[in-house]
Amino acid sequence: MVLTRNAALSLSLALIATAQAVSQDQPIARPGVKAVQAPLTGLKPIATFDLGGDPDWLAISDNVVWVTNDNRKAVQRIDPHTNKIVAKIKFPSEPCSGLSFAFGTLWVPLCGQPRSLARIDPATNKIAATLPVGPADSEGGITASEDSVWIVSHENGTLLRIDPAANAVRQNISIPPGSFNPLYSEGTVWITGNKSSVLTPVNATTGEVLPSVPVGPNPRFLAAGDGSIWTLNQGDGSVTRVDAQTRRVIATIPAGIPGHGGEICFGAGSVWATLIDLPLTQISPAYNRVVHQWTGPGGDSVRFGQNSLWLTHLRAGLLWRLSPPPH
Repeated sequence: MVLTRNAALSLSLALIATAQAVSQDQPIARPGVKAVQAPLTGLKPIATFDLGGDPDWLAISDNVVWVTNDNRKAVQRIDPHTNKIVAKIKFPSEPCSGLSFAFGTLWVPLCGQPRSLARIDPATNKIAATLPVGPADSEGGITASEDSVWIVSHENGTLLRIDPAANAVRQNISIPPGSFNPLYSEGTVWITGNKSSVLTPVNATTGEVLPSVPVGPNPRFLAAGDGSIWTLNQGDGSVTRVDAQTRRVIATIPAGIPGHGGEICFGAGSVWATLIDLPLTQISPAYNRVVHQWTGPGGDSVRFGQNSLWLTHLRAGLLWRLSPPPH
C-alpha cells in the first residue's frame, strides 16, 4: 500500500500514541524482597474504617487521626479512642500534597485552580482561613517547625515559609528545581529533590540552604527517626538513610518498591514504607535492611501514632489500624 505524505504522518502519530499508551499501561515491576514476604491478611487490624472514595494522606494529632479523601473533596476525622469516624470536612477542591497539624489547626493543601492552603479549626471542623498559596505538585507535602509552616509552591524550586500568626508568607527560599516534599526535624527542613535525586537541608531558623546530599534515584517521600532522614526513592524502590547531623549517607537499602505513589514513616523503632499492592515494608534501623514485607491488596499511605500503624487501602476506600509487628 502506498501512503500519501499526510497519511504516513497520521499513521506515524497513531503508532506513537499507541506505543505510549501501551507503555503507560504496563505495570512497573515491583519485586519487593521475596525472602521476607508474607500476605498482609496475616496482620489482623485493631479496627477497619470504611471511608469510601480514595483515602490517602494521613496526619495524627494528640487525639485525632485525619485522612484526606480526594474523591470526596474532604478530610475525614477519626477518634482513635472510640475508633469512630466523627466528622467530614468538605472543601471546594481536592485536598492533596499531604496535611499537617500544627499551631492548633490542621493545614490542608488544595489542588484546585488556583491552588491554595486551607486552615481548619478542630473545635468547629470548619475552614478558618484560606491562604492564596498552594502546593507545587499533587504528590508534594507540607511540614511545620516551631514557628513556621513550610510548603513548596512551584516546581522551579520555591520553598515558602509561612507565619501562622499572620497567615502570610514570611520568606521565599530557592531550592533545587523539581523538589516537592519538605519534612521538619530538629532544626532543619529537609526537602527531597524528585527530579535531581538529592536531599536538601534548610536551616529552619535562618532559611539558609545547606549543601544537598545525593541519595537514591527520584526520592519523593521521607521520614525522620533514629537520628536519620530516610528517603523513599521512586526510581529504584530503595530507601536511603542519611545521618541528620553529618548529612552523609549511611546506607542505601534495597526494598524493591519503585514507582509512583507510596509513603514512608518512622515509629515503634522501625521504618515503615507502603506502596499499592506491596502495602507494608518494615526496615530495621539496627541492621539497615528490610526485615518484613507484606503483600496483597492495599497500601498508599502510612503513619504511626496512638501506638498504632495507620495504613490506607486507597483502591478500596479503607483505612486499617494495626498493632506494629515486632522487629
